Amino acid sequence: MSGNKAALKAAKAAIDAEKWDEAIVQAQIVLASDSQNYFAKLFLGRAFDKQGKVDDAAKAYQSATKIKPNDTQAWQGLCGLFEAQGSKMVDEYRDAALHLATIYAETDDKDRCQTVIDKLTSFTKEHGTRAQQKRTLEVLLPSSPVYDCLEGRILRPALTYTRIAEITEAEEKERINKEIGERRTRLGARIGQVTTDVKREVLSSSPLEGLYQNIIDWSNDDEARREYEEKLLQRVYDTLVVLSDDKKAAKREQVKKLAHDMVIIKHPFALAWDLDIEWKDAETMEEYDVGVLREYIDFFPGKGLSKILKGFLDCELSPFPAKQKQGTEDENDEPPLTSEDRLLLMTDGFDDSKRSTLAHRLMGDYYLSLEEFETAVDTTRKGLRVLATESHQSGLTFQNSLDALNSTLAASLVHYQTPKNHPEAKSLFDAILQRKPNFTPALIGVGLVLEEQEEYSQAVNFLSRALDRDPSNIRIGTEAAWCKSLGGDPARGLEELERYLPQIKTEDPRSRDLRAQTLYRIGMCLWELAPTKAARKDRNGAYARFLSSVRTNVNFAPAYTSLGIYYADYGRDKKRARQCFQKAFELSASETEAAERLTRAFADQGEWDIVEVIAQRVVDTGKVRPAPGSKKKGISWPFSALGVVQMNKQEYSKSIVSFLSALRISPDDYNSYVGLGESYHNSGRYNSARRTFRYAENPDDDTLMKKPEEAWFTKYMIANVDRELGDFDEAIEGYQRVFQERQTLVERAWRCIDTGFFGKAVQSATEAITIAATIARDRSNAFSLWKALGDACSVFSSVQSLIVDFPVDQVKELLLLDIDQEVYELFAEFDSIGRAQLEELPTTVANFTPTTLHHCLETAVLAHKRAIHACSSDIHAQAVAWFNLGWTEYRAYSCVGSTKEQQSRRFQKSAVRRFKRAIELEAGNADFWNALGVVTSELNPKVAQHSFVRSLYLNERNVTAWTNLGTLYLLQGDYELAHTAFGRAQSTDPDYAHAWLGEGLVALLWGDTKEALSHFTHAFEIADSSSLITKRQYAQSIFDHLVSSTSASDTITSLVQPLFALQQLQVQVTSDMPYHHLAALFLERVGNHDAAIKVLLSLCDAAEAEYEASESASALARYARAKADLARNQLAADAYSSATENAETALDLSSDMEASGLDFAAHRKLRLSAHLTAGLANYYQGATDPAIQMFRTALDESNNAADVVCLLAQVLWAKGGQVEKGVARDQLFNCVETHPSHVGAVLLLGVIAALDGDVDTMDAVREDLQTLRTTAELTVKEQNRVETVLAAIAAVSSTSGSDNSDTNNAIQTAIMLRPSRPYGWSELATMTGDAHPAEMTLRLAVAAAPPRGPLDTQDLAKAFVGTGRIGDAQRGIMLAPWVGRGWEALGDACA
Repeated sequence: MSGNKAALKAAKAAIDAEKWDEAIVQAQIVLASDSQNYFAKLFLGRAFDKQGKVDDAAKAYQSATKIKPNDTQAWQGLCGLFEAQGSKMVDEYRDAALHLATIYAETDDKDRCQTVIDKLTSFTKEHGTRAQQKRTLEVLLPSSPVYDCLEGRILRPALTYTRIAEITEAEEKERINKEIGERRTRLGARIGQVTTDVKREVLSSSPLEGLYQNIIDWSNDDEARREYEEKLLQRVYDTLVVLSDDKKAAKREQVKKLAHDMVIIKHPFALAWDLDIEWKDAETMEEYDVGVLREYIDFFPGKGLSKILKGFLDCELSPFPAKQKQGTEDENDEPPLTSEDRLLLMTDGFDDSKRSTLAHRLMGDYYLSLEEFETAVDTTRKGLRVLATESHQSGLTFQNSLDALNSTLAASLVHYQTPKNHPEAKSLFDAILQRKPNFTPALIGVGLVLEEQEEYSQAVNFLSRALDRDPSNIRIGTEAAWCKSLGGDPARGLEELERYLPQIKTEDPRSRDLRAQTLYRIGMCLWELAPTKAARKDRNGAYARFLSSVRTNVNFAPAYTSLGIYYADYGRDKKRARQCFQKAFELSASETEAAERLTRAFADQGEWDIVEVIAQRVVDTGKVRPAPGSKKKGISWPFSALGVVQMNKQEYSKSIVSFLSALRISPDDYNSYVGLGESYHNSGRYNSARRTFRYAENPDDDTLMKKPEEAWFTKYMIANVDRELGDFDEAIEGYQRVFQERQTLVERAWRCIDTGFFGKAVQSATEAITIAATIARDRSNAFSLWKALGDACSVFSSVQSLIVDFPVDQVKELLLLDIDQEVYELFAEFDSIGRAQLEELPTTVANFTPTTLHHCLETAVLAHKRAIHACSSDIHAQAVAWFNLGWTEYRAYSCVGSTKEQQSRRFQKSAVRRFKRAIELEAGNADFWNALGVVTSELNPKVAQHSFVRSLYLNERNVTAWTNLGTLYLLQGDYELAHTAFGRAQSTDPDYAHAWLGEGLVALLWGDTKEALSHFTHAFEIADSSSLITKRQYAQSIFDHLVSSTSASDTITSLVQPLFALQQLQVQVTSDMPYHHLAALFLERVGNHDAAIKVLLSLCDAAEAEYEASESASALARYARAKADLARNQLAADAYSSATENAETALDLSSDMEASGLDFAAHRKLRLSAHLTAGLANYYQGATDPAIQMFRTALDESNNAADVVCLLAQVLWAKGGQVEKGVARDQLFNCVETHPSHVGAVLLLGVIAALDGDVDTMDAVREDLQTLRTTAELTVKEQNRVETVLAAIAAVSSTSGSDNSDTNNAIQTAIMLRPSRPYGWSELATMTGDAHPAEMTLRLAVAAAPPRGPLDTQDLAKAFVGTGRIGDAQRGIMLAPWVGRGWEALGDACA
């Protein structure tokens, strides 16, 4: 023992001397003999510590603490050792310091204990991690062994818990982020699931809930306590959200308790209030504590749910009484919300409460009350998704909330896109009723669905059950009464509706809507109870209820539809009907009746874009297809309308889809099959088209096809398809069957007239009459048969030249078939056409006469009278029949004209009566008013103007009415208004020819002939061949232009069109003599004298017959003109004897100007023409003296006209006597002196001078011709004649011998002046014989040939011949075989 003590002293001395190795040796000597020597352990640990051997030192100290656990020295050594290591051994330092502090605490050495703890906390804060700091802070908690000793000397537990909680929060946040970051990169990981899993792992093992509770328990600060109560609730709720379903129950109860406690103490923590309110699974809003709701609004005024609750509690849907104001009014009290402000407030709140189930529930109910069904559906569907999420997170089922949302959704689906959503709505209601058999909203909803499905008895059952639970609900009562009415008991329904009506007030919009609906339904009951026309026309019956409904609620669409039906079918007011239908459809696209009528109206007008919009909007409502299992029929017409529109746009693939959709709804819709087949045909799918048409024509199943009366189109299209597929025999048979059933031939006849195929038109009309005779044996009472017959007879009046083909015997037989002839006496006292005229009809037509035309028109009138008799039971067809009769009588008035003025006036006045009758039957038809305006234009312009204006009021896009109105203004002399009306017509339809014709007439009356001609030309170019006035005005204006304008071209190319127009006119109107005469003048100008003679001979015969019958001056004038023109054409045709005879006849007829019927100018021109014609004809016959006498007379009557002087001079010179030649020279000298610029006189004088060798005269003529040759007024022929005479004069007066230099100079001068004209080059080629001038002549001649120039055929042929080539000679012969020079050139070239 003494040795150990010495060693211990030595170790102690070594330590004091800082001899650490020595101290270690001495301590180990002691421990070798006494391993439990406490001080040896201490010295050893101290020495190791100083040597930096931390582990050995720690081991030595720890051994010492085990020997004496309650001795502070070893623990102090450990604390010093670990503290010196800094952050490396923080945990060891914390344990050693806690033991040391515990020892001090046990000895009640508070100062030392606090020193150790303070030093520990400071060290850990500086060197430790968050976890180490948290463990160190736990030393300060009440659970620590030193807390009792140090209480009051260290931090309060609340603060300590707070610090620990803050550290724990940071650790968990870091851990969560780290784990999510690592796991999200794994294959197949989803961020949502990863986040939930990580949070579940972290939160399940988190101590934070306990820490928060300890803070709440130990804190003396209410504010801090509330803060951590909020954190605790949020923490518990977050944990609940991520827990699995089997572990949610306890945690959910904890959340409920925490939230409810906060609500009880009115702590304004939003989560607590939200959970307490949202988790209250109330069946109705009445189960909520309104006080809690209002406190929620007060605490959280900016939250979305608060805004929704505020609006809801202020609206009529709230089951709670209004908030009572306490005491006097406060200036801060808010005024009551208006409906607009309420909606804005709730909508704004809803945007901020997308995760609130209650918000979706309230907004869904509110939108449903506003009848915003689409929005209500969208809102409740979102609410169900939110509820499902909340149920999953909380583990609650929320069955009542689910039922409430489903009830609102189903109620909205009842009205939204009906009936498409009815199955879903009914399934939702049925699911609710299985749990709650007496749930009133579900009973009402099922009743409404059954009502829409036309299950009225079942609907009454459900609605009655709902009414038993809520007898004061008028809305349910009126719905049940309406179902009874729809179910076949309108009397009972009417009784109950009238009983409820007085109870319905109009204090709020919903009540007004219900009253308007009830009034409408009362009207419908009255409508069904009294189906007679008189009862429905009664304005005190159903009509009054419909009108009251509209006045109660101007936006109630069904009432507008019923009013439209009333006006259309009984009120005879098409305009109001359309306005009502448009209003109904604007308010509700579900008004399919209004939509269908609008669609048909716009389709009749060709407004296909509008038809498409309406039909597509009806399809989009979802009401066109019935719900599965519903008895209600679908609506197919919108798809059919879309198909027609798409066919017009040539979108055949789309039209096929549309027609197929229509047929799925209505498999018996014949028209949809036709449209489908036509779409297949137009898209090239011929086999599909044929199958479709054949099925439509003859279904191979039990389908009863709804065919119209005239189902000919399928046969026609089958024939078309057969033709496309090459089955021509079948196609021909199909076409023939169609012709036997349809008035297609008549329509083709009119089309042929429009396109100028007049012979084909007559052929079609004749075939139509033949087929009509066949049909009449089986169906003599068919309206379309007699209409077709009347139209076919009218065709012959439009092609009068072929009226000899009119089968009058067949028509007469037809008119006498199966009829009491008294029918034809209908209004015979007005138009003088009846049974007597029918009996007087001839059996054949030999040729055209006015009487023949009358017979044709009479048969047309009689046929239309028979049509009126055939449609006596159809009001609309009657209106059309009266209209057709009126037009036929007006056509008779137009055709008869002045030949029978009294008879034509009877036709005109009778037509007025027919049109008035048509208007009485159908006052809304714009065409009827237009026709009345046309026929009264001459009788009463005021009535005509009113009629046109009315027509335009009904259809402002009626181009015919605008044109007719302009014509009326033109007739009344108001050119400005006429110009305006014609301009409006042009803008309405730029391709309507008569509008351009009217503008041309206005321009003509204003003196602008050039503009008028332009309009007339354009009108003629775009007009149908059936238009007579365009041909007349165009041809007349062209001729006037030719006569009045010296620059006008009279080549054949410019005269072809007017001549063609006049020839068509001659075919259409045989008796139109003035324009036949005009045609003869055009034929004369183009050189077709034989045709002109033929026309003029017929004109002479007609004029002579007219004069013999009437002895009128006008007939005599026409006769004289025709004779004069005939003589002139016969002169050109070398019929000199006839020309002389007819010219002298014309002179005899016009000898007395006053009796001739001609004015002075016309009389003078006629006699001058006749004298010149007779003179030339006599001259060519060798009778020179009579010819000279005629020319002298012409010269006297024309005041020495230059042209007459030239003719006289030529005849005198030709006579050959010196006296006559001298007279000819004198006449020409006088003429040139009087008319120095007259080319003909100068040329003749030059030729005579050249023949006489009169050098002085030739020089004078040369000077004049050289002056004239440079003027621009000369025609091409005159220029050629000038150059010819100049060359001849040069050749005669040449002084250079035989070199022809003067002639060459003259020709070259001509070429220099006009190098583009072939004449000079041709003369040069002839004189020189060079190839180049001949080639130039040919090139220029080809360039000057029509239509590029006026060169005639003979000159062009000479140009080809001049080259000397065989090919060109042959071309010249082909162009003008009568020119001998071509044959000579061909012979020379071949020699």
